[in-house]
Amino acid sequence: MGRQQWWGRGLAVLAVLAVAGCSPTGGTAAPDATDGKPSASSSASDGGTDTDTGAGGGGGEEAGTLPGVPTVEQARTQLAALKVAPQGSMSGYSREKFPHWSEQGENCDTREVVLERDGTDVRRNDECRAVSGSWESVYDDEEFTDSSDLDIDHMVPLANAWRSGADDWTQTRREEFANDLTHPQLIAVSASSNRSKGDQGPDEWQPPAKTYWCVYGRAWVSVKTTYELTVTEAEKSELDEMLGTCGA
Repeated sequence: MGRQQWWGRGLAVLAVLAVAGCSPTGGTAAPDATDGKPSASSSASDGGTDTDTGAGGGGGEEAGTLPGVPTVEQARTQLAALKVAPQGSMSGYSREKFPHWSEQGENCDTREVVLERDGTDVRRNDECRAVSGSWESVYDDEEFTDSSDLDIDHMVPLANAWRSGADDWTQTRREEFANDLTHPQLIAVSASSNRSKGDQGPDEWQPPAKTYWCVYGRAWVSVKTTYELTVTEAEKSELDEMLGTCGA
């Protein structure tokens, strides 16, 4: 199936789900595609808006395939409106409380949809696994031709979301967050950069490729705004600095 034909069908499936008012049902990830990110915190404690649609560093550049990225002006307005609060507790946190990767139809799960969206000339087998293609990891400017070298990063990590308000969500809401294909929450990047990031906020970890800071900051602010999550003082300050790189 061609890329455009698949993407069209994927959008149709998501539209039907949205009209029905339900989230995708939970699915299981491929054995080699868990994209597990250790929680730095838990490890330490216990062992109608106009948007740019994509991936450069400057404010006027494209944000690539990342959907729903706000303009710089919109991101600044959103950042100013975010509630500032200390990080909450990790008590009760588990990745299993954020079901991912959900089934998206035709044997595909959320991971495979993002791999196809973010790659070039992606070819899948009958089980919807990407068997060829090329990908650029915008976090560190690395290029790959093997999908097993990639992770799907949650822009706002699951554990970070838990500490900033998701601990009060329903399981359904957490599943929507973990599989969000509409907002700039999921992106295919190198496994090494994803695992280096872990569950850290922008004040603790920034993409090695500084040219991506503008898009990263805009995307992070957008997700926190969409899901009404809080930010810390340090996080807000660093996001302001990232937005300051836009157009530089």
